[in-house]
Amino acid sequence: MRIAIFGDIHGNIDALRAAYQAAVERKAEKIYHLGDIGGYAPFVNEVAGFLSEHEIEGVQGNYDETVGNDSEHCGCRYENEMQARVMDLGFNWTKEHATRKTKQYMLGLPSSIAFACENLKIMLFHATPTKNNLYWTEDRDGGFSTRMAEKTDADVLIYGHTHKPYRKDQGGRVFINAGSVGKPKDGDTRACVVLLEIKDRAVVSEFLRLPYDVEKVASAIIESGLPGYFADRLREGR
Repeated sequence: MRIAIFGDIHGNIDALRAAYQAAVERKAEKIYHLGDIGGYAPFVNEVAGFLSEHEIEGVQGNYDETVGNDSEHCGCRYENEMQARVMDLGFNWTKEHATRKTKQYMLGLPSSIAFACENLKIMLFHATPTKNNLYWTEDRDGGFSTRMAEKTDADVLIYGHTHKPYRKDQGGRVFINAGSVGKPKDGDTRACVVLLEIKDRAVVSEFLRLPYDVEKVASAIIESGLPGYFADRLREGR
């Protein structure tokens, strides 16, 4: 079975379209998203509409939960006070511009999706099996991965939130961070999609990096009234 996974779209409809087109061209039999459909770029409603229209199942990210509930804080981690101020501005912009329909879509997303494939148990979630805003980075020690895995019965765990893609095989399990479609933070500006090929209990993964018009989205960010900081970071892949 061939499966495409979209992580952290964050309001970037152009990147999402590129990701979807690549998934279709690679003949993905199923497509899933890992939440955080809004924030940082202005097309939160368009992203929600696209996912619904194309029947792409997904899980709830911390941004979805907090925007949907009109919370005071997105549950994000900040590098410094300046970033905190900018992120708050972006979060409030998204809350104000997300429609009621979009917020209902966000709140209707499950915390996780589990299914079986080729006698393997696959589990999708935004950040960790128990919290949707905990950062599961590649440099976490093996003990952390083991503790997270023990909270599930999954053979393959797929998640996002950090916007940095990686794969680890440990203790007979496969751990995959899908990176980010709409706001990569690994220095590569291209959209990131994970393509999985599962056959005879073997899990082959490929990180697709897909070009799209980054400058067009950066200009839209500025024109929308969102902080220009987000446009600069998008151009840098940070």
